[in-house]
Amino acid sequence: MIRSMLVGAMVALMPVSGFAADLIVDYAPAARQCAEASQSSLTVDQDVATLTKEVVSRMDEAIAVADDPHWISSTRPTFVWASETKVACGKAYGYLQSNWRDEDYIAKCDCFYSKMRNFMN
Repeated sequence: MIRSMLVGAMVALMPVSGFAADLIVDYAPAARQCAEASQSSLTVDQDVATLTKEVVSRMDEAIAVADDPHWISSTRPTFVWASETKVACGKAYGYLQSNWRDEDYIAKCDCFYSKMRNFMN
């Protein structure tokens, strides 16, 4: 009796791995895009005004998507990528305002924007 209770307690305390059901078939194609900063369509070689315009455009669209109830309640990760895009583009924009071209944040802005757009379609 004590032995069966001990075994039951051990089984109950064992970690159980569970996986949530993904409603989207394959996340891998979106995860594979923009593995390198060199794949970004935004480059630090562009003039600051053009680069700023592109970054602000991506940031504004991401803000609109992140505020849209359709995407907030969606089973797709569009809201997550919109939120990531807002942050990355916001930081890139902040650096651009001081004429500093932060290659990492510019590439992240473009990458996360691409992922957001991919999951919107």
